[in-house]
Amino acid sequence: MGKRSFNHNSRKSILSLFVGVAILNAYLLWQGSLSMKSVARVSLRDAQTRLWHQLHYLIEDFTPQCPPPRLRNSAGLQRFNATTPTPVENFIMAPEDIIGPIQVTHYDYADEIRDISPENTYRADTKGIVSSAAGTHMPTFVISLRILRRTGSKLPVELFLADWTEYEPYICDIVLPPLNARCVVLSERLVNKHGVHVKLEDSQLKPFAILFSSFQDVIWMDPDCICLHDPTALLSSEPFTTAGLVTWPDFWSYTVSPWYYFISDQPDMPTSWRPSTTSGMFLISKKTHFKTLLLAAYYNYHSGYYHPLISQGGPGPGDKDTFIFAASALRERFYTVSEKVVDLGHPSAGNGGVSGTAALQADPFEDYELIRKDKLRMHDESVAKAPRGYWIHTNLNPADGLFGGLTNDKHSNPGRLWTSQDLLQRVGYDVERGIWEETKTVTCTLEHGFESWKTKTGLCDSVTKHWHAVFENP
Repeated sequence: MGKRSFNHNSRKSILSLFVGVAILNAYLLWQGSLSMKSVARVSLRDAQTRLWHQLHYLIEDFTPQCPPPRLRNSAGLQRFNATTPTPVENFIMAPEDIIGPIQVTHYDYADEIRDISPENTYRADTKGIVSSAAGTHMPTFVISLRILRRTGSKLPVELFLADWTEYEPYICDIVLPPLNARCVVLSERLVNKHGVHVKLEDSQLKPFAILFSSFQDVIWMDPDCICLHDPTALLSSEPFTTAGLVTWPDFWSYTVSPWYYFISDQPDMPTSWRPSTTSGMFLISKKTHFKTLLLAAYYNYHSGYYHPLISQGGPGPGDKDTFIFAASALRERFYTVSEKVVDLGHPSAGNGGVSGTAALQADPFEDYELIRKDKLRMHDESVAKAPRGYWIHTNLNPADGLFGGLTNDKHSNPGRLWTSQDLLQRVGYDVERGIWEETKTVTCTLEHGFESWKTKTGLCDSVTKHWHAVFENP
């Protein structure tokens, strides 16, 4: 009896011990899981800090030892023509004094960045949208983000701000999270060896925002870009899966100086091959084009040297062609949408002309299929129907009250912003009505929520009045 009692109690004790050990192991595993997640978060931040220290040192160390280029004249407005190339001219003054030092530092920097590893600087196999906006552009970003969500896209969005002065707590902490978007203060990532936070200018920010985003595959979207369809599939389909960098065209020819090709060790490119690019929207993979981003970062950090070389005062000077030229200089692949950009506008009051207010860009899937079948619409538009519209890049900002002022017809009555006859056919739905719906929602619910709107009055009233006149009671 006593022996049976001893065995029974022993079994209970042993069972209790095993249960206790199991609970302890489960607790330790749970704690370990939390710890690993914490380490993963720290690892991303630490890896990005290490990347910045390497990159900042090289960018500063390879600053050209000469004055920035000066232009004797502007390259002017040169519309792209696929059959008749525009002349390639040099407008750089006294190139013999500066080209040598710029070439040396370009070669050395491009050589050194080959040793920079992207390891752990982004979360593998992630996809997302990156943008930047501040001040008067913040309302425009929120409107375009809401239109993006209307397409059904659930892609996460990271909105980069140059520093804390651009941070708007109500927008960043309350408005954006339900839209699966968050604010990232870039200067928090860019701390130099003296502990000083580096603030980049607007013209420098784009490649650094992409580099220090958490995503592997990125859709860059300017705050005034309207995505007309769910863009999720762009990052898992051709031409992106093969090229790793996809860009859209601008209206203009390249106005790059021939000296840039010499500096970057590239052959000259005839201007009839493709138009210049816009950087308002593009796709890029950090897995395949990390070095391209590092060189584009160099071009834009030293914008005083490279923007004059690449644009020579042509239209839209800035970062717009720096990404594709960086890829070309490093012999990395890219795909440029060949379908020409379409000017959108409405009849202007008084002079009988047209006020251009936006640009319509084509679907890259359909453009790629046409190119694959050797149907080159840039040479002959009759070979196939135009690809559907995919993006509208606007140049309007409701924060400045431009919607009410620019959307009057030739009789000064409220009218549509875009009156192109084929817009509805190219897009498939009334996109302008959708944009105005979101504009009305944002202006009337957040009229005093944005920092740039706190001194404005009557925005909701003016937008609502225009809505009723044009869309509800036309």
